[in-house]
Amino acid sequence: MSSLEERDVGVAAAPGSSSAGLGVGAVGVAVEAVAGVAAMQEEVAIRREGPEPNPDEPPKKRVKLPEGEAGKLEERLYSVLCCTVCLDLPKASVYQCTNGHLMCAGCFIHLLADSRLKEEQATCPNCRCEISKNLCCRNLAVEKAVSELPTDCTFCLKQFPRSSLERHQKEECQDRVTQCKYKRIGCPWQGPFHELPAHESECSHPTKTGTELMGILGEMDQSHRRDMQLYNSIFSLLCYEKIGFTEVQFRPYRTDDFITRLYYETPRFTVLNQTWVLKARVNDSERNPNLSCKRTLSFQLILKSKVNSVLECSFLLLKGPYDDVWIKPVIHHHSFSNDTNETDYVPLPISDSVECNKLLAAKNINLRLFIFQVQK
Repeated sequence: MSSLEERDVGVAAAPGSSSAGLGVGAVGVAVEAVAGVAAMQEEVAIRREGPEPNPDEPPKKRVKLPEGEAGKLEERLYSVLCCTVCLDLPKASVYQCTNGHLMCAGCFIHLLADSRLKEEQATCPNCRCEISKNLCCRNLAVEKAVSELPTDCTFCLKQFPRSSLERHQKEECQDRVTQCKYKRIGCPWQGPFHELPAHESECSHPTKTGTELMGILGEMDQSHRRDMQLYNSIFSLLCYEKIGFTEVQFRPYRTDDFITRLYYETPRFTVLNQTWVLKARVNDSERNPNLSCKRTLSFQLILKSKVNSVLECSFLLLKGPYDDVWIKPVIHHHSFSNDTNETDYVPLPISDSVECNKLLAAKNINLRLFIFQVQK
């Protein structure tokens, strides 16, 4: 029998004790019992938390938790919210199949582009259900959850929410890599941001002579001259008497070869009172472009009408009004006749393979064509 029970028995068995004495004794016993429980809880809490950390000791490295022991919430969320294709946390948009499996935007677009090249229906890597831009939707809740997960800054190694990491690395981090403000005149220095003031106070490039600076300025002027030449050429074309433009839609087709190849072709359209067609191909009709990491598109302009004389034209393709792909304007020239009614295939000036995958993943490729007839 415990001491508490003994005390209760003693109080109850005391002969001649008054009711007031009994109440006081019970209160004392209750207070002592509560104090004992509080002490026990404090001892259990200390055992769980462990000893207080020593500030002089170096920080302990993160160790892998043993099996069967629950890890931190963030670590568990990483495995739940990661992309099913690349197994990494999404950095932008998150798409899901009809069964809820997650894919980051880059992998989703790549799956659609690969299916277009292989003439297959794109499927989810987990459940093999069909995926497309119409069947899949964005998961805004997962995007928000991922943006709030902590991640390490690549420069200072401190943790920040993913939503604020980019701003921290570009504007706030004192260890971010930066360049000298005299880079334009040839200073090659780059280093941590907190060392920038000390370097700029000792940088020797501001004291360069005019002769030394002329070579650097010459290279800058050459780059600027190329850009201005392109814009001046476009402005001069806009002064022509006969100018036509139209929205064109490249539609996917397959060749009749034993090993079919993907190509694109537009419906016939009329510009400058002539009938035209545009064709495009992937990686210059490479046998298996789906096995290549580098992907490009090239196109040609074909005159379908019969002409009585040579038709000298300049033309260029630009992005459509509703697409987000970036295309650098490049002007092409060709003299069309009944014998030379097709141009050579010329590259579509997109920036990289990621932009090419965006076009391949779309149902159709929508661009804008400008044709300028050169007056003789």
